[in-house]
Amino acid sequence: MLQKDIPIILASASPRRTELMNQAGFSFEVIPSKAEEQITETAPQKIVEELAFLKANEVYNRIKKDYTGKDFIVIGADTIVYYDNDVLGKPADSHEAYDIIKMLSDRTHQVYTGIAIIKRQNGEKQSFLLHEKTDVTFYPISDQEIKDYIATGDPLDKAGAYGIQGPFAIHIKEIHGDYNNVVGLPIAKLYHALCD
Repeated sequence: MLQKDIPIILASASPRRTELMNQAGFSFEVIPSKAEEQITETAPQKIVEELAFLKANEVYNRIKKDYTGKDFIVIGADTIVYYDNDVLGKPADSHEAYDIIKMLSDRTHQVYTGIAIIKRQNGEKQSFLLHEKTDVTFYPISDQEIKDYIATGDPLDKAGAYGIQGPFAIHIKEIHGDYNNVVGLPIAKLYHALCD
């Protein structure tokens, strides 16, 4: 069982991750990471774990002096869309968003989220890395439907240029795996990892 008295810090500015943490009943503070995202890994599951750790570790090192002599937990997360051996991050602009959605139309891609849990317990730093993968299949999407979706502004801050929980939901044919992972945080996996 997760100890209620240990402070939890979420190293992410994502409102979707905050919402999922709240829904799960976590008591936590949000301190967005300032880490520079540098990738040395090539496998998608390792990329998201590496980026999640960079984010969590930057926050851990920044705030540890505020918790002198106390236990605390920092959670970092990173989500990517992966298709045809290519990592699809957030689109740079509406043109790139269009190209990404057009490419994924009527096809199946993977969404990977990495989680880094950095815990200070009894004065010792412990790190745990995990990830989740979900397969997502789109219906065929017309050029006009893509343009209409981009006009909402929704895709511009999302990996893979779409959000499964918003207006784009009408284009999702099926998913295999954790729905919340596609939103941005596999909350059940995180909960059980924290309880172990």
